Amino acid sequence: MKILLYAEGLKKISKSGLGKAIQHQQEALTFENIPYTLDIHDDYDILHVNTYFLKSYFLVKKAKKQGKKIVYHAHSTEEDYKDGFILGHQTSKLFKWWLIHCYKMGDVLVTPTPYSKKILSQYKGLEHKKIYDISNGINTDFWKKDASRREAFRKKYHFSKQDKVIVGIGLYIRRKGIVDFVELAKRLPMYQFIWFGESPLSLATKDVRKAVQTKLSNLTFAGYVSKEEIRDALDACNLYFMPTLEETEGIPVLEACAMKCNILIRDIPIFEEWFIEGKDVYKGKDIHTFQSKIKKILEGDLPSLCGNAYSKAVERDIKTVGKKLHEVYQDVLEKKE
Repeated sequence: MKILLYAEGLKKISKSGLGKAIQHQQEALTFENIPYTLDIHDDYDILHVNTYFLKSYFLVKKAKKQGKKIVYHAHSTEEDYKDGFILGHQTSKLFKWWLIHCYKMGDVLVTPTPYSKKILSQYKGLEHKKIYDISNGINTDFWKKDASRREAFRKKYHFSKQDKVIVGIGLYIRRKGIVDFVELAKRLPMYQFIWFGESPLSLATKDVRKAVQTKLSNLTFAGYVSKEEIRDALDACNLYFMPTLEETEGIPVLEACAMKCNILIRDIPIFEEWFIEGKDVYKGKDIHTFQSKIKKILEGDLPSLCGNAYSKAVERDIKTVGKKLHEVYQDVLEKKE
């Protein structure tokens, strides 16, 4: 068994959640001792494809003609596309049509969560497709706390020991909740807000461009940084805040779980069965709830939940992901035409 892991435009998507997911696939296959290649000219048994662009489409068509098995990783849905870049709502139906056209070519689909599996299984054309829900995963051996790194991070960003720091992570897109993040920085000047991640503002909606260009003494846009620095930020912060409007999983929340952070997320369907409000994390539906809960969490009026969601990361450890992918590959190879 040899797998071709394929993602079109890997350098361009490397800073996104999709880029992280592909790195995690490589780690998962390595832990499971599954031979894989990134070179489309190598020999392989299964094409595990992660993207839906034209090169991906034609590679899948070629692979099928050669009798190769296709595992299509469904990272995207119409629902998480809409509130992304400019013209998202206007083009979402066309995007959905293209996704279905691509995903139908897979012998099976893999998608990160039961939530995204439910969405995809309701798409006309995919109702009878075999879909596995397998987390993008996280290496819990890497995401561990360290007091020295925490101090170095605060020093680098000029945060004092007394500063209460709120971390957000994501691309510059509306769906990630960055507009609300900035508005809350305006409303809560007593706290430090720092956002990690970036994408071209030329592709962003007008409200996102305005938010990112906001100048506040308590607001920092740190841009794209290494996973080591994200680890340090989550170690040093007082709260990880995820105001996302839609996700198929959301790797940063796994990272925050592993780092035993206090976590505040938006109360959206994907998190309904995953996290329990007031036990694992805190949830809010709108900016007014977020403002109230941030103050209560950081001032100690709500009990700390640090570490309560750690088990959610352990359940999705990269080693477990590797075992589940191995089972999918075996099932696909054994499947008779």
